[in-house]
Amino acid sequence: MTVSTPVQQHIRILDAQGVSWRRIAKEVGVSRQTVRKYAELEDCSPKPPEHAKAKSKLDPFKPVIDKWLESDRLMPRKQRHTAMRVWHRLRDEHGYEGSYQLVQRYVQQRKRDWRDPGDGFMELRWEPGIAQVDFGEGLACIKGARVKVHCLVVAFPYSNMRWVVALPGENAECVCEGLETVFGHIGLAPRVLVFDNATGAAHRVAWDKITIVDVFQRFVEHYRVEVRFCNPASGWEKGNVENAVGFLRRNLMVPMPNAESYRKLTSWMLSRCDEIAGNTHYRKDVPISDLFAGEKTRMLPLPRVPYDACRWVTRKADREGNVEIDSNRYLAGPSWRGWTLEVGLRAFQVEIRTQDGRFVAKLPRAYGRAAQTVRNPASLLPALARKSRAWGESPIRGDFPEKLRLAIDAMDSKTRQRTFRLLAKASDAYGFDAAAKAGEHIVEQGHSIDEASLTAMARRISAGETPDDVPAPDLHAYDRFMRPETQAKAA
Repeated sequence: MTVSTPVQQHIRILDAQGVSWRRIAKEVGVSRQTVRKYAELEDCSPKPPEHAKAKSKLDPFKPVIDKWLESDRLMPRKQRHTAMRVWHRLRDEHGYEGSYQLVQRYVQQRKRDWRDPGDGFMELRWEPGIAQVDFGEGLACIKGARVKVHCLVVAFPYSNMRWVVALPGENAECVCEGLETVFGHIGLAPRVLVFDNATGAAHRVAWDKITIVDVFQRFVEHYRVEVRFCNPASGWEKGNVENAVGFLRRNLMVPMPNAESYRKLTSWMLSRCDEIAGNTHYRKDVPISDLFAGEKTRMLPLPRVPYDACRWVTRKADREGNVEIDSNRYLAGPSWRGWTLEVGLRAFQVEIRTQDGRFVAKLPRAYGRAAQTVRNPASLLPALARKSRAWGESPIRGDFPEKLRLAIDAMDSKTRQRTFRLLAKASDAYGFDAAAKAGEHIVEQGHSIDEASLTAMARRISAGETPDDVPAPDLHAYDRFMRPETQAKAA
């Protein structure tokens, strides 16, 4: 008979006072055998509870299940019995009529019983100056378009400091660009970087062998940092940054952010990370920013020269002057057809040069599969100046402002050629957008496009002035001073 603890205590006290067991049994209201049990009890320490095992419909089938699971230990992990498969086999092969839940609980219990002693997790201790790096994804509105943003998250486990950079991809150039942005924001570089095994910085060619991409290897040498890579399917080895990815996605990407560019979005994200650093550390009860201030003493100074994360490849231009990179076409220009060119790939930009170092073009880098050839409209202006009749079917026709496009449509062939030459010259100096806006503004003022007016207007627009606020200069009077014989003939 089991009695409550106060009754057990009362029995032992009376026994210690010399009261007979018969009298104790009568006074307490229990049998003499119960009095004897607790009076002679030498160890009153708490014992783990014992759970009575009820009979189950599964009991006759447990040896069969054990045999299957035991044989599974010699099989590949993905070719073993699941609880559902065990239930199906018992039902079809042995006539089992019980529920799936009984089978599921027993299979889970047996797998726990056979778990390897070394199978499990343990908390890791991180020293100051060590950073973990990983990518996360989120949706954002960039230039009015909804795009998938690849967020490079850099977390410092010692202080729980976190930063995030918005990037268009996860290649080595983007990794270097993101890390350099974070390093520049901090003003220092970590001593050690811990990476996932699947980032664009390196490729795992075997379980214990990593091949680091050349542009990232040079980045590591430039900043003199040590790099470590986690084992496959071992996210716990960098659990701090795994948590940081989810935390920053929930706190920075909800609601969906809107920005003019990736760099503007990154600037806003870094400022928000600085604000979050004012929170108290979840264990150390100290502001995260204070912990990180101490962690900076264990970090490395930045080199005086910034790193240019550019991967150079050699490509031959086709007959239209295009080079192909990662299934996307970039226009060098018709005059470069058939040339072997050097193409530099950065996170946001593609630079094209000749093999003797001459500059050809700079274009925005495309990710995924671009629907059209990536081009700078200025690269086709010299060809249009030579073949002005191609203007109607030109691929850059839609890049011109509407009023300038209509004005060019109304020009004769000779005037059109001259206009394209002037626009090409102004584009080389101030960019195509500034040259096109300047041409449109001059046309709106009712003037014809001349070199002096177009150059002056494009220069002012490229400096940040709004065309509507800048009166178009009428420089035709200078022509009369420069050519007085024209005025004499007119008289």
